[in-house]
Amino acid sequence: MHISRSISMELTAECGEGSDELLQSQTLLWSRIFSYIDSMALKCAVELGIPDAIHSHGPHITLAELMSSLSLSPTKTPHMRRLMRMLTHSRIFTCSQNCNGGEGYSLTPLSELLVDRNKNKGTSCLNGYVLAMLHPVFLNSFQSMSDWFRGNEDTPFSVTHGCGFWDMTDRDPEFNRVFNEGMACDAQFLMDALLKDCGHVFQGLESLMDVGGGTGAAAIAVSKTFPEVKCSVLELQQVVDTIHNKGEIDFIPGDMFEYIPPANAILLKCVLHDWGDRDCVKILQRCKEAIPSKENGGKVIIIDLVVGNDTSHQKSRRTQLYFDVTMMVVCGGVERGEEGWKNVFMEAGFTDYNITPVGLRSIIEVYP
Repeated sequence: MHISRSISMELTAECGEGSDELLQSQTLLWSRIFSYIDSMALKCAVELGIPDAIHSHGPHITLAELMSSLSLSPTKTPHMRRLMRMLTHSRIFTCSQNCNGGEGYSLTPLSELLVDRNKNKGTSCLNGYVLAMLHPVFLNSFQSMSDWFRGNEDTPFSVTHGCGFWDMTDRDPEFNRVFNEGMACDAQFLMDALLKDCGHVFQGLESLMDVGGGTGAAAIAVSKTFPEVKCSVLELQQVVDTIHNKGEIDFIPGDMFEYIPPANAILLKCVLHDWGDRDCVKILQRCKEAIPSKENGGKVIIIDLVVGNDTSHQKSRRTQLYFDVTMMVVCGGVERGEEGWKNVFMEAGFTDYNITPVGLRSIIEVYP
């Protein structure tokens, strides 16, 4: 112990002010190493139903009340306090002292998004999206990034699982269900905001084909807002097979690389970022074959990231980069900037486009 302390003092004397910089760098490195704990704590909160418990009790809930509401053993109370400390530091919840000196927890605008939609109607719920994106099938793929760089596999996902992402959705019905529910959560949330601010994009359409539309959340939202528009969804057979309540939306099993049924407009919500440029061109060519001319109202409506379109906040930029690496790891896709989008549009035979930012993502109207 005495020797270690002496060595430490000598190093500090040698490094002078530089030692503080080294220690700060180490702290930053540790922060990057352990940042996954934010995600895991968030997943735990969703799985336990903490946002719903706080919302149902509202507006504040003590630790004891939270434990009782979640039907958890009192022996876990000290551990729950530590989890909630982490989640309040991450601004998922807020913590304040009540009149008895105890801690009281409340929702924030962020955790309001995690309250079950059936209990909090009017606010979209993103629980399903959290559970899908933090599913082990996704997360385990990131462990294989270095092996993928050294090897010849298509993606780190295929290194980990021995098959591609879309093959996995076919092989694993439970993962397929979780993934589709997550995409439906995201679609409902986005379309709620989009149709309020950018509903004009869908005005005047006679028909809309939602290609790769999952369980139809986006098409259903458009149909409710514009009942005069005939909305259909083109999806893989394994997705269509899971849909039991189709409502008034037509679900057509098929492969977008082979054929897209005709419509006045094609919707591609978070589809093209799954694919490299060559595949995107093929998909867009099928879209072009399915729609009328620009003069007759034909267009492709793309909802996706345009990297660099929202750089006013550093966190927005970081989130765009998170998405880009996720696409690289999971399915070999890419998040594009405007120039990248323009290149695939022109190569597919389109003549013009218009970009409207919507939060982190954008609506791109592409014309033949």
